[in-house]
Amino acid sequence: MGSLELAGWIAVGIVLCALAIPWFLWGNSTVVAGLPVWLWWHVGWMGLASVVFRQFARRAWGLGIGIEPGPDPSPSSNSGPESERTSKPKPADAELESERRGEPP
Repeated sequence: MGSLELAGWIAVGIVLCALAIPWFLWGNSTVVAGLPVWLWWHVGWMGLASVVFRQFARRAWGLGIGIEPGPDPSPSSNSGPESERTSKPKPADAELESERRGEPP
């Protein structure tokens, strides 16, 4: 997924936003099935936008945000049960109490 695909999705987004409101149908009083034709356009366009968004979410979610997939940069990450064994031991209650009072341990 390169910059060409990113540019394509940006263009699709701009077109979807620009034509969501049917500017070219303003002033048109045609009625179909009891509703104005501009309302039918809007409903149909929102249906199309939801299909396009579904495709975007499946194909290109995260495109252009600058995160490259790859291995974890730190081989010894600090998560999971191993990190509990290698971390510093927790101080005893007496040590915590003396720190609260400002006394040296």
